[in-house]
Amino acid sequence: MHNQKIVPHLWFDDQANEAAEFYTSIFPDSAITNLSTVNDTPSGDSDIVSFNLAGFSFMAINGGPHFQFNPSISFFVNFDPSKDPNAKENLDSLWDNLAQGGEPLMPLQEYPFSKRYGWIQDKYGLTWQLILKSEEDEEQPFIMPSMMFVQDMAGKAEEATDYYLSVFNDSERGSLARYPSGMEPEQEGTVMYTDFMLENQWFAAMDSAQQHDFKFNEAISLLVKCENQDEIDYYWDRLSSDPTAEQCGWLKDPYGVSWQVWPEVMGEMLSEAEGEQKERLTQTFLQMKKFDIRKLEEAFRGK
Repeated sequence: MHNQKIVPHLWFDDQANEAAEFYTSIFPDSAITNLSTVNDTPSGDSDIVSFNLAGFSFMAINGGPHFQFNPSISFFVNFDPSKDPNAKENLDSLWDNLAQGGEPLMPLQEYPFSKRYGWIQDKYGLTWQLILKSEEDEEQPFIMPSMMFVQDMAGKAEEATDYYLSVFNDSERGSLARYPSGMEPEQEGTVMYTDFMLENQWFAAMDSAQQHDFKFNEAISLLVKCENQDEIDYYWDRLSSDPTAEQCGWLKDPYGVSWQVWPEVMGEMLSEAEGEQKERLTQTFLQMKKFDIRKLEEAFRGK
């Protein structure tokens, strides 16, 4: 995918490199694209790994044991028989790989909405929804992040997705299916499933009023790549709703989803910087809430 603006960012304790190796070995057309290390962070030295799975970009960090993955953000993997004659076999094979040390949340079988679907938590705790598309389904990308609005946010999926559509460019809603009556505890009219495009990228969302013991956290954040300070200011002002959560380019939106507003130049500086230069850059950005590109560049140049 050309220049993916919003990149899912995965927080591992110390398994980011191993997980990236694992995922790139089981997904088609996948590769690790970059590895950099940030030294002396509050959780010690941190590796940052960038990788592509079937052309979709992810970032992962070794940040220590602070956050655990949970199913509030998962990843749809769409197998489309009209594009891949072996879609079903490929789905089953990916499922078997993810099942190594993993655990199914919804078994792989036929459901009213798909001939073959399953939701699985892999050995690292990340969750994937594998689905066989049917001929009449809209075309969708192979990998699609999905948000589940639970607990105090159950019933807010439509409002939240409207809000994201208002913040990002090149945005539109795709389908929207509501819960009918008689599906308690789900409230009639709340979102059973919707998909929507932000910055030409597809996402999905749903409400769930079931008793879940998890909700959105920092383990999976959505990193927005910004070209300049104006863009950083724009996204920061519109997305951040909790001043106490603002740290190092991280913020939380009104629905509890974590985002990172990240200057693209930061990635370049991190991979180039060495020794004292890298230390200056790291100490500078660790003190920031919203990133200030000018100050980062000054630290990088040693001004």
